[in-house]
Amino acid sequence: MTDSDIKKYTYPLKLTEADIDALGHVNNVVYLRWIQEAAEAHWNSLTTAADRLELAWVVVRHEIDYFQAAKLNDQLIALTWVGETAGVKSIRFVQITNAQGILFAQARTTWCLIDPVNQKPKRISPQIKQIFEVHNH
Repeated sequence: MTDSDIKKYTYPLKLTEADIDALGHVNNVVYLRWIQEAAEAHWNSLTTAADRLELAWVVVRHEIDYFQAAKLNDQLIALTWVGETAGVKSIRFVQITNAQGILFAQARTTWCLIDPVNQKPKRISPQIKQIFEVHNH
C-alpha cells in the first residue's frame, strides 16, 4: 500500500483564545490535545459503545514536529490514519493542516491496546486490524 492509497480520517479543529500562548500562536500542549481528540474521534467512528467497553487505547509515546505557528483565526483540520499494527501496539499518524494543505504540525504516536477493566495490554486481533484497514475514512 502506498501513501496515496491510505484513507485518512478528517477531524475539524476549533481554535479558541485559551489555545493561544504569550507569543500569539497556538500553544504546543494544544497540538497534543488535538492529536488525542482526533485519534479518539476516529476510533469512536469505527467502533460501537460495546466495543469500547472491552477495548481502550493508551499512549506510550508521542513524537511531534512543528512546521508553522497557528494563530487564532486559522482554520485547521487534523488528518489521522493508522500505520503499523502488531502485538499490543499500533502507530497512528496525525497531520494538522489548513484547507489549502499547508502543514502546521505532524505527529507519530504509539498506542497500546488495553483491557479497560484490568488495564493490562491486550493483543490486537486480526478483527481490530481489519477495522482500521477496511473502514479507515
